[in-house]
Amino acid sequence: MAGRIVVFGATGYTGTLAAEELAAAGIPAVLAGRDRGRLEQLASRLRGTFDIATADVGEPASVAALVGPGDVLVSTVGPFARWGDPAVNAAIERGAGYIDSTGEPQFVRRVFEDFGPRAERKGVVLLTAFGYDCVPGNVAAALALEDAGAKAVQVDVGYFVTRGRPSGGTLASLLGVTRAPSFAWRDGALRTERGGAHIASFDLGDHRADALSFGGSEHLGLPRSYPRLRTIGTYVGWFGPLTKGVKVLGAAQTELERLPGASTLIDRATHRFARGSTGGPDAAARGRMTSRVVAVARDARGKELATARLEGVDAYTLTARLLVWGAMQLRDGAAAAAGARGPVEAFGLDTMAHALADTGLPRAA
Repeated sequence: MAGRIVVFGATGYTGTLAAEELAAAGIPAVLAGRDRGRLEQLASRLRGTFDIATADVGEPASVAALVGPGDVLVSTVGPFARWGDPAVNAAIERGAGYIDSTGEPQFVRRVFEDFGPRAERKGVVLLTAFGYDCVPGNVAAALALEDAGAKAVQVDVGYFVTRGRPSGGTLASLLGVTRAPSFAWRDGALRTERGGAHIASFDLGDHRADALSFGGSEHLGLPRSYPRLRTIGTYVGWFGPLTKGVKVLGAAQTELERLPGASTLIDRATHRFARGSTGGPDAAARGRMTSRVVAVARDARGKELATARLEGVDAYTLTARLLVWGAMQLRDGAAAAAGARGPVEAFGLDTMAHALADTGLPRAA
């Protein structure tokens, strides 16, 4: 008997999109969250094959009760740095596969470094940041590295969207990028650095665009697949022309937080401005959005050797589709190894490139 797919945070923006994808594909699942009434309304509207379960991150035992061995827990409850741990712990303790939609660097690193070894010992697979952040970047980087050959020891990845605005959960995460400690793979090792510490410019085909550095699963998974890598840079271009200003603001915040009480005041202001999963673009708005992900492989002197570009569906639809695809792979035991894994590590480059094409983000010519 196949395990169950449990969507935790199903009434939030990303969770609802994932539930819609499950219903459209006719895949049975459990919709989980705090409010039974809202969950029942969602299930009724979607007319899928859904069970309902209630759980609250404030009561970890209720989250653990959602899953058992062979099940898959899809966590969409963000910001993950604040609310993400109970779901990961639940999956490990109960022997369930785990997949999430985070894009928060500190949480991604925590899953790999803190939860990963425990999960590996228990035979549990953890797929963190398995959406627009950071599946396309891993795949684009691997494609560029394969095209470039053995001389490629550096790769930079840029994430871009057109005609879009972030959802509440994404906005809350983005506002934290320049405050929280981040990381990057530099000089052959994982280094801690401030989020937004660097800017890179990418050729998008029709124009160049700046992007701000952040830590992603690329830094943690790709070196295991490509041991020759010395430097990995991941950058987010969602700030557009404000990128340079955001970099300056992030540096200023870092200095301000040295003052007594300043960190608490900034936390309160951020929480008031972006409360987490408060909604995002509707279907019409998503239909006008385009995602672009670019990876550039370089040799030791910085010479460009190969470029891979992915282009297609909006980031939110892509994330929902990837979560469903990944959950089905975990349910069917398709991952190569237990523990915290990057997408290329878990399923191989060919499989992931085909999965991205099938979910709406093929390689561009």
